[in-house]
Amino acid sequence: MKLYIGNKNYSTWSLRAWLIIERHQLNFEEVALKLETEGFYKALSGLSPTQKVPVLVDGELVIWESLAICEYINEAYLSGEAWPDCPKLRARARALSSEMHSGFLALRVEMPMNIRAQRHVQLSAAAQKDIARISQIWQTQLSEFEGHGGWLFGSWSIADAMFAPVVMRFITYGVDLGPQVKAYMDKVAACPAMQKWCAEALLEQDVVPGDEAGVPR
Repeated sequence: MKLYIGNKNYSTWSLRAWLIIERHQLNFEEVALKLETEGFYKALSGLSPTQKVPVLVDGELVIWESLAICEYINEAYLSGEAWPDCPKLRARARALSSEMHSGFLALRVEMPMNIRAQRHVQLSAAAQKDIARISQIWQTQLSEFEGHGGWLFGSWSIADAMFAPVVMRFITYGVDLGPQVKAYMDKVAACPAMQKWCAEALLEQDVVPGDEAGVPR
């Protein structure tokens, strides 16, 4: 199994797919590509129709979309344990993951993931609305599953993978959403797989200008 990813400092979608594989200690080959370079597009040519990362290659199977990769890994290698067992909770986890997958555009544009940095940005009303909605999601889930593991659905799930890059963004830009959310963010940041990703991100020296938002804080 081979996973193509972008720069760990910046690539949010790569992080989501990588987390589920690394967290469960599956055997895979990591192929790291530098974003927005000729080599990046050359490596993905003929492999991914979108020429975006992540891309998972497992035998003859090629999957070029992060949530689909998470779903495949969960079904093929994890016996479904990366979603809640309860059908109703599983449906909600999928709904929240899909909301993250397709929404929060203002937050994504104005607060790109930049693990190496500590920045301040002036946020639009749309981005502030995105943050408020994410805070609502996290607080609702954490309150419901309080004392049952500390993840959004008690046990770690694909929903946590989908929101992990948002945690990294909030750390970079100093977003404070109160003690309950901070405890969740600390838990995500302390996850061994997340720590490994961040440690390797800090070693990178490539700069993607479009993802260097804000001013130092």
